[in-house]
Amino acid sequence: MAESVDSSGEEAADSSDATGDVREKLEERADRAAEQLDESVVDLLAWILDTETRARIYVELRQHPDSTSDEIADGTGLYPSTVREALAELHEVGKLERQKRESDGAGNNPYEYRAMAPTELVRSVVGDVQAELNTVFNLDQYLGGETREQEPVKINVEQESTDEKADDDTTTEGTEGTATDADASAAEEADEDA
Repeated sequence: MAESVDSSGEEAADSSDATGDVREKLEERADRAAEQLDESVVDLLAWILDTETRARIYVELRQHPDSTSDEIADGTGLYPSTVREALAELHEVGKLERQKRESDGAGNNPYEYRAMAPTELVRSVVGDVQAELNTVFNLDQYLGGETREQEPVKINVEQESTDEKADDDTTTEGTEGTATDADASAAEEADEDA
């Protein structure tokens, strides 16, 4: 009878080890998937914000708003001088806000930064993307071919209604597309300007 207890105890230990191995593998895969997603987001943001450094700072500020340059450097692993330079550039082009950190004591009150919302970031680049796409569509005119300039690409940013499915976020009709946004008034302003 002692043998059956020992063997069942070994089976339980083997089962526990196997379960632990499966959990470890799943956690490793989940970590890799999260890292790949993070890198994809950083790549996309680097395209919008011009550099990977700016993209990493933007992500850090979305995760930790009202951070100082030193806190951002700690969070991103970037050199403090690199972070300060990129923050100055991003502030200059209006991609983030800054204000002095309030402190009760005497001493240095550093700036704390807050990145604009992703919807605002998209809205800020839509006009540039649309203009560049129209330049490509009108390439023949610039090369001496066609003489009539067309504007075949128009990007509208609209608010998604709660009844719409997630699959309907982006639709394309010919070369005209619609993207969702959290602020319908901006879409109306863009349509009026066009």
